Order: sequence, then structure tokens, then C-alpha cells
Amino acid sequence: MTETLVRIENLSVSIASDHGVVQAVQSLSLALQRSETFALVGESGSGKSITALALLRLLPDAARLSASGLYLGSRNLLGLPERSLRDIRGGRIGIIFQEPATSLNPVMSVGEQIIEVLRRHTPLRGSALRVRAIEWLARVGLPEPDQRIDDYPFQFSGGQKQRIMIALALAGEPDVLIADEPTTALDVTVQAQILELLADIQREMGLAILLITHDLAVVRQVADHVALMRAGRILEVRPADDFFSAPDHPYARQLLDALPTAARRGQRLSDIDQVFEQPADIRSEKTLETQSGTQPKPPVELRAEALPLERPERSDASRQTDQKHGSRLREQPKPVLSVKDLDVGYLKSRRFFWQPRQVIPVVRGVTFDLYPGETLALLGESGCGKTTVARSLLRLLDRQARVAGQVLLAGISVLDAGSARLRQLRRALQIVFQDPYASLNPRMPVGQVLEEGLVSLQPHLSPDQRKRRIQHLIDRVGLPASTVQRYAHEFSGGQRQRIAIARALAVEPHVLVCDEPTSALDVSVQAQILDLLSDLQKETNMAYLFITHNFGVVEYLADRVVIMSQGRIIEQGAAEQVLCRPAQAETQRLLQAVPRIY
Repeated sequence: MTETLVRIENLSVSIASDHGVVQAVQSLSLALQRSETFALVGESGSGKSITALALLRLLPDAARLSASGLYLGSRNLLGLPERSLRDIRGGRIGIIFQEPATSLNPVMSVGEQIIEVLRRHTPLRGSALRVRAIEWLARVGLPEPDQRIDDYPFQFSGGQKQRIMIALALAGEPDVLIADEPTTALDVTVQAQILELLADIQREMGLAILLITHDLAVVRQVADHVALMRAGRILEVRPADDFFSAPDHPYARQLLDALPTAARRGQRLSDIDQVFEQPADIRSEKTLETQSGTQPKPPVELRAEALPLERPERSDASRQTDQKHGSRLREQPKPVLSVKDLDVGYLKSRRFFWQPRQVIPVVRGVTFDLYPGETLALLGESGCGKTTVARSLLRLLDRQARVAGQVLLAGISVLDAGSARLRQLRRALQIVFQDPYASLNPRMPVGQVLEEGLVSLQPHLSPDQRKRRIQHLIDRVGLPASTVQRYAHEFSGGQRQRIAIARALAVEPHVLVCDEPTSALDVSVQAQILDLLSDLQKETNMAYLFITHNFGVVEYLADRVVIMSQGRIIEQGAAEQVLCRPAQAETQRLLQAVPRIY
């Protein structure tokens, strides 16, 4: 008979806040068998992560937990003291947290953090600890693990930090692994490697995996059973094959219909006829304006003296051509953003101040153009230099790296701009960062976070205008009106990403750099955000530089694709050409690793 490792009975979690008590989880029950992968799927804020934290008794102080039982084997975790729970956390139950950048200790090397887990939960001692730590870093695909074991988390890319987080969770060789969005920040090749690694360890150790993810393609590939959650409740539990081949619940069909694919290019993803009721604290107080039929407020254009940019009107012939070919790409005489021979090298720390600083080359010879109204997707494996390119365009690496080459924003040199000119340029060039939690000020309410950019970059707006703009943005990204009084830590990962997108859109840029903007979003919210980005692009002729690992999003949204490998561009061209007829072996390898539902 199959052994039941985890059993949750009638779990309820309520969280007290300044705005009342939120029922995050309500009467939830589930069981997890040895060697089984049990997927918990649902929209952002539905209670998936809270359920996992409740099992480990890691809930915040404001949370109140009630349950008939939280069983690990025959042991009820509800009555255990904190000292006993420390042996279980990491030893019997490992967890991969959703946001590795905030879960890793910034003042400890990654090797020290893994060794700490090994020392606590394994009999290894002495030099064997370091050897085993290197082995785990190698198993999760970190390059040069014997050299990088002494590096600190900030020295790794987002995807590399995720791999380190996975190594930490597996180092204690637990019986149960809670994987909270384990592949969110990973490119498709490393994602395939990690999923294969988890499958191998599961076979070797009989590991039970509770997989929390919004990536339905990953669920289709690895899950045995699927539990669909919404508003703190489980709507249905079904075998994975049945869930995808014949979805029974209307919400399950809604999620599958909202997946971005090449076949749905040019169509809206979030136009769903069926409306489901949610508690007021979870749903937006207004639906998106594009869905309610009201017209968005006209954007406040940059003054001519601030930046010589124009948003040209599209001709009827151009619109007809776009509709016929399913593309938003249109001819423009000049690019809005032009990058030529961009080189970026990080400055290595020196032991003595008089020593010259060594430069570690990361990006070499990157050249591309971005036109108004165009979406250019920048793809490649984690660590290939995509985010470094994005940050260098906004002059965010001036103190950390040496940047050479040419970056022109509407003909104005970004790399040579002084502080006053750079401030003007940043009104037209904004970024959505990969990690929304780390990029939002935890000491400021969301309303103040959104207003900060308006005060700095659009000082001509009155306080009333700023207030209306902020509320308009909150509505557009599908968050409740009370968001402006709340802090970043009060939101789920997907909700924080929506706040980050609203902040970038606040000053109405001409170019928006999107660094994994949908990586933390569930399928339904991702559909809303992609529709929002499409609507904004049609309204304002905004250009997007889209950095993502999600090939479905690229197929649906991108006009052109640039493939990077080891800091260089190896292939670029029209999206259909690169994705359907790739010329380079590296591009073919990336496409072969993409998980598919059908």
C-alpha cells in the first residue's frame, strides 16, 4: 500500500490586518503520498503558499491557525514545540521559497548556507561538508561550483539564486519537499534540468513533492494529482491527466483558456464570460477598465522640451496589414531605442585600494534596435547577460560595472547623459524588475511608492492629478482600491508584481523594459497583464523590451526575438522565423526544452 507522508485535516488560516481579518485558507484537507507529486494550483492570493507555510508552522505573527491535524507520517505537528520543529524543517520537510533573493542570507556565502543545513541535518563533518555542498551546487546546474561556492547571493543572477535555493532545500535529504514556484526564475533548459533532478531524487528517496506553481505546463509534465484552489478553498482534486484532458470545473477551463500561445496571438486572453465571486479582500473593487467598457484616461504626454519623442498615428492601411498578419510591428523611420556594440564588465573587488580593479566581461558586442509600438523579446539561458543588458540601458550599473558602446534613446545618448538629462530620459525609459519584493520599499505604503516616481519625474502634476493617476493605475492592474494604504509585505508575490508594473507605468514611458514581468503571476492574472500591456501599446505606441523565460508569452506577444548566449547575441529576427525556423543550435536546444501542455 502507498504510504501517506503528509495529511492536512480541516486547515483554516486567518490573518489580522488594519483592514480586518482575512480568511486566507478555509477548511482545507489534502493528503500527500510517498513518491507522489501533488500540484497545488490557483490564482495569486488563493492561499497556496499560506497552506505550505502552515504545514511548517512558519506563519506570520498576525496569522491564526486552526486544524484538526497536520500530520507528518503519524506525528501531529500541531503540538510540537519549536525545538522539535527545527529538526523537521530542512531535515524531514524541505521548502523552496518563492522569492530566493529575499530567502538567502545576504551576508553569508552560498557555501556557508548549504553547509549550515548539512551540519544540522546530516552526520557529515569537517571537509566533507564543503565537498557535499559543491556536489549539490553541481547537481542543480550551477556553473563552476567549486569556484563559486564562496560567492554571495548578490553575485548571482535571479535564475542562479533559484538553483541555490533548491540546493539548500534538498541538502538535508528530506522526506517531503514543498516546492513553492521552484522554476519561476529559471530558463527552459535549466527548468528541464531541475525537474529531471527532482524526479531522479524522488525515485531514489521516495520523496513526496507538494508543488505550488502557476505554470500549468510544468504541472502537466510532472504532477500526479492536481488540486485547484480559489479564495482559500480547494475546488477540486483530480488526477493530472484528467484535469488537462477533460477539465470539469469552470474555473479550470478558464485557466486553460487564458494560456498565451501563438494560436491566440492578437486575441484577448482575459475576456472570460463566467465571473466567479471572490471575497472583497482578494478581488479588485473594480474590473479592468478595458473590460468594463469605459475608456482609459488620455495619457499625459511629455513636454517637447523634455524629450524629442513622438508617438505617430497609425494609418488605416497599417492597421489592416497588422490585422491580416496578426502583428503589431509597423514600419518606422527611426528606432526609439538603439543599442550598438554594448559591452558590460563587472568590477571585481580589490584587496587594497591602490590595486587596479579587474573587469569581468559579462556582455559583449550587443547590438539591436527597438521601434515605437514594437515588442522585442530578449531570450537566453539564465546568466547569459539579459538582465545586465536591461540594467545597463537605465544606467543602474554605473558603480558596479564598466559600460561601453552606444545607447541612444530617440537619438540622445543615455551613457553620456549628465544627471539632469538622465532624469529627463528616465521619464521615457522605465523598467519592471524581476523580483518585485526586493524592488518595492518595505517602509512605504504602495500609494507612496507609486507617487514617488510621479513627484520626481512629473513634477508638473498637482496632488489631485497624482492621486487620480495612482487610483487609475491600481484599477488597471486589477488590485483593490485599499492597495494604496497597504504595504508590500501584505500582498502575494503575484500582487506585488502588479504593483511593480503599475509603478513603471506611472510616468507613462515611451520604452518599458520588462524583466520577467509575468514570472510571479498566475495564469489568469498573467492574461490580464498581457492584455493590459497590449492595450497600452495600442493606445500609446509604447515599445517593450521583454525579457522572459516563458516562450508562450513570447509566441503571443513578441514581434521580434533576440537570442543571447554567454553575453553575446547569437540570433535575432522576426518572432515566427526564430521560433519556428531557428538557425542556431543553441536556439534549437532552448525550444526543445520548452514544456508544453498539448
